[in-house]
Amino acid sequence: MIRIQRAGDRYPGGDPEAGVETRHALSFGPYYDPDNLRFGPLLAVNEERLATGAGFDEHPHSHTEIVTWVVEGELTHRDTTGHETVVRPGDLQHLSSAAGVRHVERNAGDAPLTFVQMWLAPRETGGEPSYTLLRGLPGRYELPAAGAVLHVHRLEPGEEAELPPAPTLYVHVVRGTVALAGEELGAGDAARATDAPRLTLRATTAAAEALVWESRGA
Repeated sequence: MIRIQRAGDRYPGGDPEAGVETRHALSFGPYYDPDNLRFGPLLAVNEERLATGAGFDEHPHSHTEIVTWVVEGELTHRDTTGHETVVRPGDLQHLSSAAGVRHVERNAGDAPLTFVQMWLAPRETGGEPSYTLLRGLPGRYELPAAGAVLHVHRLEPGEEAELPPAPTLYVHVVRGTVALAGEELGAGDAARATDAPRLTLRATTAAAEALVWESRGA
């Protein structure tokens, strides 16, 4: 089964007056849909847009694997474990909040910031928080704590990528357009596949970038 969610169907959130605009793919905060609480280990897939100087003041997380992918601009991150970094396009940031951590996220640059932040449920709770920043992710990141693997596909028009067979696949289009299972998906669109046959992702009218989560289910 494949379910398509268009960019315009995401739940709006954030605080536009403060320069924070958010689009939620799954139920989040006041936006509650009992039929759209999670997908496999994914608890949230949020598109965030921060104006210069805007951001999220220090706030807590626990028992969540937080993976961040910057689309454009620079994300300044600081957490209570002592990490202070700037995350740029092509970098992958992973904060394992474990039993508890606090952090700040801000656009301290001089241009608008867009990033995709994905929250996953860990298989086991507790433990010590940890932080990973990979500069220039080569295309694959394994997240054993959540039983998931993130694939990053960058495709030129007409180029194809075969997706791995898995009980659940989540595809988020970052930029460009792709064809998947007879549907054309643009930036911000997403597809959720459950026990689907082997699928192929193909860039269509423009160079494309897509994030694909492969998981073994909840």
